[in-house]
Amino acid sequence: MGSWGTLGPALLSLAGVALGAGGSLFGQYLVSRASTRQIDVQESAAHRAELKGAVLKFLGLASRVEKSAALARSGSGGVTAGVGAEQLVDDLWLAQAEIDLAARSEALRGAAYRYAARLAEAAGGGTPDATVLRGLQAAFFDAAYDDMWPGHRRVAGDSVPPR
Repeated sequence: MGSWGTLGPALLSLAGVALGAGGSLFGQYLVSRASTRQIDVQESAAHRAELKGAVLKFLGLASRVEKSAALARSGSGGVTAGVGAEQLVDDLWLAQAEIDLAARSEALRGAAYRYAARLAEAAGGGTPDATVLRGLQAAFFDAAYDDMWPGHRRVAGDSVPPR
């Protein structure tokens, strides 16, 4: 029994050190996981902000190209097939390239390209089908939403994804 009297406190101290070290390591693991999650959230927010800017710029130019093409077809003036229309189309392609660089998904890159190509065709004197343009625009919106909030289902009327 004499050996337990000297060995007991040493073993209990050793067990306390082991439990403390284990608790410390587990705490560090939890902090690391939380930090990684926070970094992921910040990166996603930065990506959404960058992509949102590129999408809004692209949509603004797409609207201007579409209006310009409609005005040119109707003969009401506006930007005619000349330097102004060419500049708008060039700006549209640059905005599409910004989306190409900022997008994470091929679906968004493809949708932006198809929409820009149809708009460029319309600006070049082609007669675009409004239904086709709206379909391409809707596909672009859906792809942009999916790229900004992957895995979230979009419901009509929702402006912010569920958390």
